[in-house]
Amino acid sequence: MFLAGLPLTTLLLVGGGVALATVVLYILKLRRRPVAVPFASLWERVLKDREASTLFSQLKRWLSLLLQLAMLAALVLALGDPRPEASALAARNLVVLLDSSASMAATDVDKNRLALAKKKLLELISGLKSEDRMLLAKLDANVRALSPLTSETGVLRQAVERVRWTDTALDLQQGLTFARDVLRGLPNAEVIVISDGAFVAPAPLREPLGAKLSFVGVGKESDNLAITELSARRYPLDKSRYEVLLALENTGKKAALVELSLFGDGQVIDVSQLRVEPGERVPRFYTDLAGASQQLEARIRVLEGKDYLPNDNRAFARMPERRRAKILVVTTGNTYLEAALLLDEYLDVTQVEPSAYPPKGSFDVTILDGVAPPVALSTGARLYLNPPATGSPLKRGPKLEDFGFDTWDRKSPVLRFMDLLDVQVAIGYAFKPEPGDLVLGASELGPILVSGTRARQLFLALGFDPRDSDLVLRVAWPLLILNAINTFVEQDAEYQSAYRTGDTWRLRVPAGLETADLRRPDGSRESIPVREARAEHFGEYAGFYQLSWVGAQAPFSFAANLQDSAESRIGPQSELVVAGAKAQTVSGFESGLRQRYWGYLLIAVALVSTLEWFTYHRRLTV
Repeated sequence: MFLAGLPLTTLLLVGGGVALATVVLYILKLRRRPVAVPFASLWERVLKDREASTLFSQLKRWLSLLLQLAMLAALVLALGDPRPEASALAARNLVVLLDSSASMAATDVDKNRLALAKKKLLELISGLKSEDRMLLAKLDANVRALSPLTSETGVLRQAVERVRWTDTALDLQQGLTFARDVLRGLPNAEVIVISDGAFVAPAPLREPLGAKLSFVGVGKESDNLAITELSARRYPLDKSRYEVLLALENTGKKAALVELSLFGDGQVIDVSQLRVEPGERVPRFYTDLAGASQQLEARIRVLEGKDYLPNDNRAFARMPERRRAKILVVTTGNTYLEAALLLDEYLDVTQVEPSAYPPKGSFDVTILDGVAPPVALSTGARLYLNPPATGSPLKRGPKLEDFGFDTWDRKSPVLRFMDLLDVQVAIGYAFKPEPGDLVLGASELGPILVSGTRARQLFLALGFDPRDSDLVLRVAWPLLILNAINTFVEQDAEYQSAYRTGDTWRLRVPAGLETADLRRPDGSRESIPVREARAEHFGEYAGFYQLSWVGAQAPFSFAANLQDSAESRIGPQSELVVAGAKAQTVSGFESGLRQRYWGYLLIAVALVSTLEWFTYHRRLTV
């Protein structure tokens, strides 16, 4: 027998103190109130009869004291929670990882998968042995302990009730690593994963799990339609118009007919019907759209077929702001450059001679035409056209003649919609990029279009004067200038159509703030910390957010989406395999096994208390 509660020394101190106090209180003499009575001779005769029975009355009082001490001893021993030695050796230490990722919102079972998982977990809690200890952790893209490692079923049940699903994917490897660290060095360790198995198989752990791995599966069906991508961008030459890229995926095993709707600022932009085959990914590209200034939303509605996961039927995107960019042009005169800048009505252009640089004020982008003066931080990102050898962010390479673009990065936003294959250049120079620089275009003899960062400012350098080429006679010329400006301004504003849930978002705010106020899609608010002018928040839910702070004229609005094809594949798994090893079936949980001796001790106290009440009223212990 051992004590699982208070140690023996503590029990002895508590029991001795309580017993001493009880005895002292018991033997204290009652203060008698003098009462004047007649017939004194009669009372003298009664007192003589009582003295004759004094021994018997004392015996009755000692019997009452023993009953009181017996009850106190049982109560003190109950505080020690006595248990058999054999049960201690068989006690288990359990960590339960409850899947709360997006796929657990699937409705292919009663209510949803998470509700079924919580029901099965409560059954496990009811089947715990009295010596078993369990820790409950909520697992999605992150892992959070919801309870200590405890044998108190009430604490565990309350933790289960607090679990809600999130719009994130599951990271099982993170959960297994957490469980391994919790159970390190503990005997009879076991990790129980309760999930639908709709996740990417984890990579092998760096260290062995060191515990038994068990799996409880939930879910039945796999049919699901999902929007797995949504992004938007404005046209560089007409910022009132925009284009949208959307992807729809059928992750189930049956074909489906769906209605796809696109909304701009709450108004319908387009409605179409699509038939999507099993496993098919259907991209949709909307061009030359207008009418939305801030928010985009895509929705799907299944007309024929089944869709058991509603959470990925909507996607959200924020439109780039149509703010006027301040452009500084440092040149002695360039008609082709001036003409290209006139094509965008959202540009405020200031032109100065090289000797007047830097002018007063701040700018988003500076275009340096054949010059490279010392950089002023207030002049923003820089576009160098044929920079000189002195002052350029790049060292010059060999001189080039009669050359062109032999390769260029077609995926770069700077070269979007451009074909540079036949561009002819009379004279120029190659660059020598530094580590971290990105070569966007090159001739056979070296890079001629390079981007990078210097002193925390973006730059783009072109290795020749455009007037020494036929580039200025092509559509590619204004596109190059406006794409570069658009890229600089977007990157400076850290524009993203939508953030991804399951990541830590670092949102730019003014320097000097300590906290910012975040409004979630459901309307709830939270104060989030600010570090180094970045508001940090771990995103768990899809939708539109608003970030505000002291002194902000208007809140900063942004969107978040799940956009995870793996999480949208909701087909349940009947088994879990980690590093080639198959998880076992859960066992050792049976109702009625939580028997503890302190319960019997409390019952004994109740019985003794009843016995004393009976003897008192029968005048046996009074």
